[in-house]
Amino acid sequence: MDKTMELLAKSSFSFLHGASTPETLVTRAAELGHEVIAIPDHLGFYGSARAHQTAQKLGIRAIVGATLTNWSPQNGPQFSQLPVLVEQRKGYQQLSQLLTARHCAPELPTPDILTYLQVILTPESLRNPTKKRLLEAAESLKRTFGPHNVSIALYRHQRRGEEFMNSILADLADHLKIPLLATNAPLYAQRPDRLLADSFTCLREHCTLDDAGHRLECNTERHLKSSIAIHKLFTGYSHAVDHAYRLAERCEFTLENLGYHFPSYQDPVNKELLTSEQECELLRITTEKGLKSLNLEKSKKHTQQIENELSVIFNLRFSGYFLIVWDLVQFARSQGILCQGRGSAANSLVCYALGITNVDPVAGGLLFERFLSENRRSWPDIDIDFPSGERREAVIQYVYQKYAPRGAAMTANVITYRPRSAFREMSKVLGFPESIANRFSELCASPKVHDEKADSHVPSQELSMSNYYPRDQVMEFAATVERSGVSYSHPRFKPLIHLYHAILHSPRHLGQHSGGMVICDDGLDHIVPLQPATMPGRTILQWDKNDCEDLGIVKVDLLGLGMLAAMEDAIYICQQRGRPIDLAKIPKDDSATYDLLCRADTVGTFQVESRAQMATLPIMEPRKFYDIAIEVAIIRPGPIVGDLVHPYLNRRTGREAIDYIHPSFEPILKRTLGVPLFQEQVLRMAMEIADFTGTEADELRRAMACKRADELMVAITEKLEYRMSARGIAKEVQEKIIHSIGSFALYGFPESHAISFALIAYASCWLKVHRAVEFYCGLINNQPMGFYSVNTLLQDAKRHGVRSKPVCVLNSQGQTTVIDDGTLRLGLNRIKGLQQRTIDRLEETRALRKFDSLPDFLNRVRPNKKERRLLAAAGALNALPEVGHRRDALWQAERLPEDDLFARAMLNEDPAPLAQMSPAERLSTDLAIQGHSVGPHPMRLWRQKNGDICVNSADLHHLSHGAPVKIAGLVICRQRPGTAKGHCFISLEDEYGIANLFVPRKTFHAQRLTITTEPFLMVSGHVQISEGKQPTIYTARVEPLSGIEGGLAPRSHDFH
Repeated sequence: MDKTMELLAKSSFSFLHGASTPETLVTRAAELGHEVIAIPDHLGFYGSARAHQTAQKLGIRAIVGATLTNWSPQNGPQFSQLPVLVEQRKGYQQLSQLLTARHCAPELPTPDILTYLQVILTPESLRNPTKKRLLEAAESLKRTFGPHNVSIALYRHQRRGEEFMNSILADLADHLKIPLLATNAPLYAQRPDRLLADSFTCLREHCTLDDAGHRLECNTERHLKSSIAIHKLFTGYSHAVDHAYRLAERCEFTLENLGYHFPSYQDPVNKELLTSEQECELLRITTEKGLKSLNLEKSKKHTQQIENELSVIFNLRFSGYFLIVWDLVQFARSQGILCQGRGSAANSLVCYALGITNVDPVAGGLLFERFLSENRRSWPDIDIDFPSGERREAVIQYVYQKYAPRGAAMTANVITYRPRSAFREMSKVLGFPESIANRFSELCASPKVHDEKADSHVPSQELSMSNYYPRDQVMEFAATVERSGVSYSHPRFKPLIHLYHAILHSPRHLGQHSGGMVICDDGLDHIVPLQPATMPGRTILQWDKNDCEDLGIVKVDLLGLGMLAAMEDAIYICQQRGRPIDLAKIPKDDSATYDLLCRADTVGTFQVESRAQMATLPIMEPRKFYDIAIEVAIIRPGPIVGDLVHPYLNRRTGREAIDYIHPSFEPILKRTLGVPLFQEQVLRMAMEIADFTGTEADELRRAMACKRADELMVAITEKLEYRMSARGIAKEVQEKIIHSIGSFALYGFPESHAISFALIAYASCWLKVHRAVEFYCGLINNQPMGFYSVNTLLQDAKRHGVRSKPVCVLNSQGQTTVIDDGTLRLGLNRIKGLQQRTIDRLEETRALRKFDSLPDFLNRVRPNKKERRLLAAAGALNALPEVGHRRDALWQAERLPEDDLFARAMLNEDPAPLAQMSPAERLSTDLAIQGHSVGPHPMRLWRQKNGDICVNSADLHHLSHGAPVKIAGLVICRQRPGTAKGHCFISLEDEYGIANLFVPRKTFHAQRLTITTEPFLMVSGHVQISEGKQPTIYTARVEPLSGIEGGLAPRSHDFH
């Protein structure tokens, strides 16, 4: 036989054991003429879905398998590495369950018999492969897997002693009548990949290449080889080559035959699973009931749309899916958990009627086909936002319990090597000091923006990051490496560059998707191996969301949103205070709310609080709800990179004529003034201009949404160009359309998603206007989230008439509480280092009897020594009788023994010798212990000492455009986004508000260290007044602010 295949390859999903991705290995195998390839990665099917998809495209077959590590069969030796290949689906299910047990319950015994699997004893299977141990191993494998399901592999990697081992294995195979298998057991696709493989070995062994020694492969032989090379290599063992072909034929299972089924809906009363017909009937009844509750049952448009949607859902047999999602929402609401569906689900009236979403798609003119279509056989994708934290976890645990023990799991998130981690790991392997990697990280403080250095003598060698960012914003990587401290003349400069490129975007480890859950009615561990997540009580799949979608596995996204948690708390406080509100019924035309948006007074709100949003709001001047949806969508990477923001704003303000690109696009782009801002618009444009079918449009959607779909994006763009040319579309029109689609390849934002987010954005603004004290209380109790620190939120609250009282052991609860319409009391949990059990004990003992002295407090609450000091330094003990001030409390707390009946007498002996803290000392202590202060702003203290030597943030509104200006303040936010071409944006806060700085790239480079490290800045420049009358300072010079201590600054929120 002249055919050959490789059955023991390892990919980078063996995590530090293989150097090439599954896609690369499969592609190379096809190039070499292999018809079949198996990639049995360590302890999982991690890369099998990607291998399968690539193999299908290339017309070859990918066998599923895994390598068991440190595994022992019943009454057998321990195998360090044991490759197992799948013959049939039953074998796949057994191996999947075995891998799940290895990860989730390693203490469980191994099954006595494993069938429909092929196991391969290799020269690497045992740590000490003596003849006796090899014999015991082979016999135990025959008992466990069956006498005809065992092979013995031969390697020929030109190693010393290899032929002696092959002769032992050949004798063993002859003795036990086990067939020999010829394999090169590749660890990488091609010879040049050997250096990366060696680097992975060093990372695995925690050593450098200099120190690795015999732990490295001795040559470059472990790459994929052609049929001719394999036949030549195993001359004398032709039967071993032939057996590889026969074994591949026996392993007929592929992931096409996975057997996944979404669960049927379970009747909550009798616990029986409904038939398909019963699911359809229940969905109809529930939907019609929901429509009636919304007072829409008499609307012809709505009833007709419901019938159309139900028809599609019934035909696609998705009724159970909608009912199960409805059940999750019902459970959440039964527990008082705020939730809202978003994404393409907002295009569905059925979802609206079921209460899954809060958007009426008929009123909003949203297309159901964007969500679900009979032309597109993929499952619908419903995302549901829940309050982050314990409340979302309650819903997730409900799913786990309902489909226990192995019917539910979170999808994985494949964490890859990104620029800084790739450089750090490879520089470590090459023996460079850690300071080099630290310097590189500082220079690349924003990985999305890469500086150009045109005058560098280093040859241009760009880092391709097209999977993540546009090519025209890629840094000149080699120059940055040189600035990090590695000279171009250094002998390891080029290897570092090579390894960096080689490892970038390779899988590093498995993480957990933010909220994607997969459920199954017959044991999910039959479908894919599960393993524990880092969070207790959770398991994850070994595939990510794209793998699941490729294989037809249904995912429901249960996402956590901090703002929903804050709003839920605010609503609860309103109810407790006798001011109840129903978010569904707040008016959508409240002028005070739109006034707040128009003046960009949006600190702490949802989606419209960023610097870019606040700069755009006064130009947009939103006065209706759809304006907010556009505002939410417009400040995104897609529209910004695609240069779509300014055309929209120019057309909205009348400075630019509306251009629909092509006459047929007018109905599609009319609402957005001819500018394609939404993903749905781009898809409809492709369907209109190039006759794309629903299936082709869905391919375009997936290509735009998937970061690892470069080839798909190129292919579908070429198809689009070909179709447009065939229809005689002008070249310049084609270029505009392709440009728009290319922009959305970075970040395609659906209109339905924008509307769902706009609901929350509007509600958060309404709460800030009409329920300010409750709103701020909810925000503070759900930190960290958003752009701003608690200190900035407290300053903003103060400007809105809401004062905050400090933490107090006599009056504070565990969390921040509302005293009255204009006052908050900070919670005990604001003190960093104060344990929750101490807070609970304090509240319990105080409820029984008020504390009458410091000794009484200490004896009953029993805080440890560190907690005593924290409470005293924070001023939380000041309200206790006989405590004068913070240092007095510190003095007394230190003098008092932890348990002494005579403590009060000791306190009366001598007065505290320590002076009271100054305002600056109190502020510094508050920031150190709590991260915020209710005292004066540090800039007020600075101004009292230094006078008005510069303007304040309030003065900026009275200066004219171009006026020279000098301003000082506390840095609360630094931004250097990938769309800003190297420019930097800084928010400076003082006692009057926030000033926005624009730092041009040249200034940033010249004063990078000051800009990125100093907490207080003095800035010189000139005022720029934008269209929205918002002042920005064009920065010419930046220097550290003198006369103020760094300890008076809370930590800034920096976004890169």
